Amino acid sequence: MAENAKWYVVHTYSGYENTVKATIEKTVESRHLQDVILAVSIPVETVTEITESGTSKTYDRKVYPGYVLVKMVYSDDTWHIIKDVRGVTGFVGSSSNDPTPLTEEEVYAMGIEKKEIIVSYEVGDTVRIADGPLTSFTGVVESIDVEKNCVNVIVSMFGRETSVEFELDQVEVVSQ
Repeated sequence: MAENAKWYVVHTYSGYENTVKATIEKTVESRHLQDVILAVSIPVETVTEITESGTSKTYDRKVYPGYVLVKMVYSDDTWHIIKDVRGVTGFVGSSSNDPTPLTEEEVYAMGIEKKEIIVSYEVGDTVRIADGPLTSFTGVVESIDVEKNCVNVIVSMFGRETSVEFELDQVEVVSQ
């Protein structure tokens, strides 16, 4: 059932994000709903401000004030559990009764979940481009940056060697 879970955006009263998150987590714990409501998140970013006196102050700031993200298996029951939490005004979607889940791209762009990519190639390996405008071209891996999710590949195009940057999952090793 957990494989059907998707991320939904819940709208809250301003300043109620932490209360809503805590209440949902407490409800999940007390009602043993861990298999239908998997995670609750408030995306934050660390901000460092330099004050006029020259001292720095670091704090966490909500990226989306007034919103809480919930990974759940959507049903009438889970809708009511979330909607009945004090401070929740509704779900984000085409209508408050029909919430729209976030796409995988939105989830990764927001940094809620990280996609783990297992790199089966290394610098010097011959790879085939599996996605994008250069699909089916082959080239040699020049560099890999797992942190930035990119790989540079030397591809021969129009008689020239060109370094092209791809995401890690856009290339696959050519079987020898």
